[in-house]
Amino acid sequence: MPSSCPICSKPSAAATAPFCSVRCRQVDLNRWFTGAYAVPAVELDDVDEEALGEGSDPSGNDAF
Repeated sequence: MPSSCPICSKPSAAATAPFCSVRCRQVDLNRWFTGAYAVPAVELDDVDEEALGEGSDPSGNDAF
């Protein structure tokens, strides 16, 4: 069962999967380039740097 195109919901084509056409693939790529798809970020302007360093190894060799 073919999946649907994430842009226009038509059945996807094997040559352009998961999209139905080259056009829909390019629409998706343009959305990435223009920032329409973005992962939200939290700004850390007011972070206390000393509080961040309290749990780390003083030698700088944190073992994770």
